[in-house]
Amino acid sequence: MNTTIGKYIIVAGAAILLIGLIVYVWGDKLNWLGRLPGDIRIEGKNGGGFYFPIVTCIVVSIVLNLLIGLIRRFF
Repeated sequence: MNTTIGKYIIVAGAAILLIGLIVYVWGDKLNWLGRLPGDIRIEGKNGGGFYFPIVTCIVVSIVLNLLIGLIRRFF
């Protein structure tokens, strides 16, 4: 097995750990995430509903693309 795959898995695990720590520590300050204007929320009368955070997905995608671009530029 190639050793670079192991390195990628370690980096991915560290990134997931870092994201988890950020959400754990600053979770109460991130309550706006998922409630942006443009997110689709349909709630039924009996408690059921449908929620699709389209704008949140777009914002997260843009931020991740910028971060990956910066990381690739310096490494």
